Amino acid sequence: MYMEKARSDKKRVLLKVGTNTLTKETDQISRGKIEDIARQIAQLKDAYDFIIVSSGAIAVAKQFVKLESNGKEITVKQALAAIGQPHLMRIFQENFRELGLLTSQCLLSYPDFERKSSRENIYNTIHVLLANGYIPIINENDTVATEEIQFGDNDKLAALTGSLLHVDLVIIATNTDGIYKKESLDKTPETITLVNDLAGLKEEIFSGKSSHGTGGMQSKIEAAEILYSHNIETWIVNGLQDRFILNAFENKIPFTKIIKP
Repeated sequence: MYMEKARSDKKRVLLKVGTNTLTKETDQISRGKIEDIARQIAQLKDAYDFIIVSSGAIAVAKQFVKLESNGKEITVKQALAAIGQPHLMRIFQENFRELGLLTSQCLLSYPDFERKSSRENIYNTIHVLLANGYIPIINENDTVATEEIQFGDNDKLAALTGSLLHVDLVIIATNTDGIYKKESLDKTPETITLVNDLAGLKEEIFSGKSSHGTGGMQSKIEAAEILYSHNIETWIVNGLQDRFILNAFENKIPFTKIIKP
């Protein structure tokens, strides 16, 4: 049974940050980027409840571990995720705690969204965390699940979570200024700032996987489709920039808004 959402004037924002954002396109997790995210959430916490879907566990592990294995590459990645996840959470916890923010960890996988009892448990647990001032930090349970490791860099996980929790807004951080118009890619990329028609948008997509993560703009559009069907607004924002969340709220940077008319 779903718990009733507590009365609150706060809007719920789900922030999805992938590996490229957290490493700032280097080979190491950037503590500075995580601190940047924490500072922005601290400034917005009186008006918004934040839920974070974060990649980066494998990238953390790769900084200090080289695994020997004759097994499949995906199995090695699962082992790296198991090693890196507690370290990633420690970095989040340390940086957020310095700003008075409390964090919690939730590991989910796709089958959790298919079972009614699991959906209720996810909803109710996160409801209690938010009600008590804790920011849920969600990652895929990579030990038992492989699809996002291979394909999506947690974009779909963010969409499923956002839909289940009935959030008001999903911000997907990426390494571009939103979605670019196809005809502008050979010159100066021009951002599509507002999308009401997802079918038309698909024709504009420049497909390509991101360098560290496994996502790309295609997986972000697929995530936006899920959210669009639940009337949830999606922003695709350049997470490499400092203050990207605040700047988007203040319309100081180009980014893509996907809104159902």
